[in-house]
Amino acid sequence: MKQWLDRVTGAVTMYKLVILLLSAIGAVALVLSLLGQLAYAPLDLLASALVAIAATSASSWLAAKIIRVEPHLDSSFITGLLIFFVMGPKLDAPGLVSIALAGVIASVSKYLIAVRRRHIFNPAAVGVFVVTLITFAGAPGFSYAKWWVGTPFLLIPVAIGAFLVLYRTQRLTMGVVFVIVALTSVVARYLLTGDSALLAVQNTLLSSPLIFFAGFMLSEPLTLPPRRWQQLAEAVVVALLFTVPFSVGLVSNTPQFALLVGNLLAFFFGQRRAIRMEYLGKSQIGPTTWELRFQPDRPVRFEPGQYMELTIPHRKADFRGSRRYFSISSAPNDDDPITFAITLPSKSSSFKRALLDLEPGATVHGTSVGGDFALPSDVNEPLLLVAGGIGITPFASQLAHATARGEKRDVVVAYATSNAGQLPYASQLAASGARVVLYGPRPDTLPAGWTYGGEGRVTGERLAEAIPDVAQRRVFVSGPPALVNDLRRALRSQGARRVHSDYFSGY
Repeated sequence: MKQWLDRVTGAVTMYKLVILLLSAIGAVALVLSLLGQLAYAPLDLLASALVAIAATSASSWLAAKIIRVEPHLDSSFITGLLIFFVMGPKLDAPGLVSIALAGVIASVSKYLIAVRRRHIFNPAAVGVFVVTLITFAGAPGFSYAKWWVGTPFLLIPVAIGAFLVLYRTQRLTMGVVFVIVALTSVVARYLLTGDSALLAVQNTLLSSPLIFFAGFMLSEPLTLPPRRWQQLAEAVVVALLFTVPFSVGLVSNTPQFALLVGNLLAFFFGQRRAIRMEYLGKSQIGPTTWELRFQPDRPVRFEPGQYMELTIPHRKADFRGSRRYFSISSAPNDDDPITFAITLPSKSSSFKRALLDLEPGATVHGTSVGGDFALPSDVNEPLLLVAGGIGITPFASQLAHATARGEKRDVVVAYATSNAGQLPYASQLAASGARVVLYGPRPDTLPAGWTYGGEGRVTGERLAEAIPDVAQRRVFVSGPPALVNDLRRALRSQGARRVHSDYFSGY
């Protein structure tokens, strides 16, 4: 089941997946409206959706052109759909104007409410929050945040969509924590007023936007902190603001206000400026693998093993879009370039082709840094690092960092490759002093301290044979989803209790 989910959700980029899921929920809502199961007429839904998407996309394109950056239309399309699901659908002129205004405010907020070109707040939440304040202040006929998507009839498609988004982004734990804290808070409030816990759970799950909010709003990557514990802390804060009643003037415990507070918390946790880098060039480090070097204009904070999302605008972008996540392969150093490694298969994406076609001196933007694939702080803990192909990149960063710091770690690297010839990051592995077990085509020679594990599929039994103390090591596995899922189970069957994974879904 997990392999099937990885294959399905990884077939498209995260942005395309969210667009498909939101569009599917919208289609279900339209059918329910035609059947008389929603409080809104089909024309209300269609008109509101078209206005929200058109206003958000057009204003985002115009704002980007004014400040001379490339617009990201997938992101704008998602923002428009979110506004559609949150604002009360309307067919009259004032109602549609208010929906369009929410879209424009959302687009502009990415550029105006920003620090060093990094936006702070979820754009949809900003647009909805401001227009709702205007409505409550007395704007006649305006629509406002009704979160009409929180209805029993849409619960199943919303829950499926939210699960797929949280699964793909590896934020299921964050979503579950948010839901549990929110439900606990509501149950406690109901019990204090003499109502039943069952009624509290039913009302919260069936008649509130809790699940939609967790899957499609809270999970927005650019306004989340980089580390998992930080994300969990934000989930708790947002859940309490989401459910504990309060009112100060026009501001109350609305979902959009709760999210904006969480976004502000995330901003102080994470990268507090946009990432701007100069492309220095590339070098081939394997038969189909290239390393690309970038010099940031300001130091970028990251932990060895983390990833960065790169934006490469290009013409005729395919369905995978113009933004992709890449593990950083270099060690953290304020003065050194940042490097990434990519493989180039025969049928490569337009993004990878555009990336390799960059000319030195080109400016490339990174949107965020994140991830929890970090080695333990205890340098005395024995480690097993299992890499499949390009999955070696986070380990290259981690081992180079450990070498630079003079750390003496007990590390075994199991490196699986399907290509003969030059092995990416072999020199970094050799310099680290780690013991390396190589699986793949037999090389002519092996560096000192390396052993050959043979060809064919890597299994838990083969790893345990080459590394007898596998059960005593903390294990990190990185590579394609199928390999990671197989080896995670296989290693646990061999006694490994602490297995951490990082995979390249949709790579």
